[in-house]
Order: sequence, then structure tokens, then C-alpha cells
Amino acid sequence: MDQPLLVRHRTALPAQAEGLNAYVGQDGVAVLEFDRPHRRNAVTLAIWQALPEVLEQLAGQEGVRALLLTGAGATFSAGADIAELSEVYGDPERADAYHAVNVAAEEALAAFPHPTLAVVHGACVGGGCQLAVACDLRFVAENARLGITPAKLGVVYPAVPTLRLSRLVGPARAKYLLFSGELVPGRDAMALGLAERVLPAVELDAAALDFARVLTTRSAQTIGAVKAALAVAPEHAAGALAPWERRSREDGDVREGLAAFLEGRAPRF
Repeated sequence: MDQPLLVRHRTALPAQAEGLNAYVGQDGVAVLEFDRPHRRNAVTLAIWQALPEVLEQLAGQEGVRALLLTGAGATFSAGADIAELSEVYGDPERADAYHAVNVAAEEALAAFPHPTLAVVHGACVGGGCQLAVACDLRFVAENARLGITPAKLGVVYPAVPTLRLSRLVGPARAKYLLFSGELVPGRDAMALGLAERVLPAVELDAAALDFARVLTTRSAQTIGAVKAALAVAPEHAAGALAPWERRSREDGDVREGLAAFLEGRAPRF
């Protein structure tokens, strides 16, 4: 049986947690996959804990220029493992520690130095949606379902993901999602700001992979500068951009890009 498209012809890295797979390919695209289909890819504490180290490992792989985040078995992730969460909430200190680990994983994903793209099939709920929101971009299947459900559990959503969601979709839409905990059909995700592209499920993986490969051909310097500027408050954007602007005056990307344009060829960044 053929492997799913996103992981086909890729090399698996050593597993850091059960249910979390990492792959690299010669096309410059890395893939991080939740793989607990029997639990709809619910994210365990072990996976949350492993994510920063795995992301650092992928960032350090030679040639990696983009990252796809996805789930096995036509499901992105149903969120936190609720059985585990119910045990955690038996002790306030354990609950504090658990959410600190969640936030650290999310922040590591948001800080990944290359473009990150969530490829969303099926359920993308709770902590799963939190991680999709932490990606730079989201490609979503029409039949997917997205939602952030702490209001159904009595959980107070941490400040970091609350503010990140608000920056992405706007305060009113963030309130709509967080107050209600309702699931949004994938076909409506773009209108709510939760997706940059919405496609039929059978077309989604190919479109996401094609787009990721396009990003590997673009200037990492330009992309890094954009990520740096948009990761901080507007009043700090100029300071975040300054070192990137200086590098662009001194390094070769601009010279290569301009030369390629004048010579009518693709740039080799």
C-alpha cells in the first residue's frame, strides 16, 4: 500500500514521542505528523513535551526550507487527550505545568525559522486547532471541522493562544470561537480567518505540498524578515527588521534575485 502523499519518499527521523512522526525530503519540505488515529490524533502530554525538541531538530536539518504539519488517517487532531487532561486537572499544580508545556510547544512552532503550513483534514479541535493557528498558514479541507472548545470543558484558555487567535481572526471572531466552542465547517474557515485556502479533501495534500515546494524556492532572507516583523507588536517591528535589512544589503540574496530577473531565469537562493 502506498504511503500518504505528504510522507511519501521521505526519510523518517528517530521518534521522540509515540504518536509523533517527523520526516524530511530532498525537496526541502519537512513533515510533522500526529499519528494516533485510534484516538483521532489526540495530543498527549508526551507529544506536547517532545514538540520543541523535534522542531529544533527539523530546523537544524540541512536543506529544510518549509514545514507541513498534518495528521494521519484523514484527521488533523481532535486536541488534547481528554482522559489524560481529566487526570491533570486533579491537581492545580499539574494543570499549571500541563498548560505551560502546551504553550511552550505552541511557541516553538510559531518560532520555527521557516514557513509552516497546517494541512487540515477532519477534526482540528482544541489543542489541535491551537497548533494549526500557531502555523504561518493553513490549508483546510472543505469537509474539515475546526473549533477551540475550552468553554465546553470549563478550561481557561491560556493568554498566549488567546492573543494569537485574536491577532489571526480578530477579537470578535476569537470571542465567537472561544465563547461558543462550536465547530466551524472547513468550507467556512476562510471567511472566519482560519484558513488561507479551502479545497476538496482529495486535492488538499497535493496543493499544500506544491505550495510548500514553491516556498523552498523563495528567499529565506525575505521570509525570515517577514516572520520576524510579524512576530512582535507593531511598535517593535522596525527593530525586529533592522538586522534583516542590514543583511539584505550585505548578503547575496538580493544580488542573485536581481541578476536572475535580468537574465530571465529562476533565482538560486
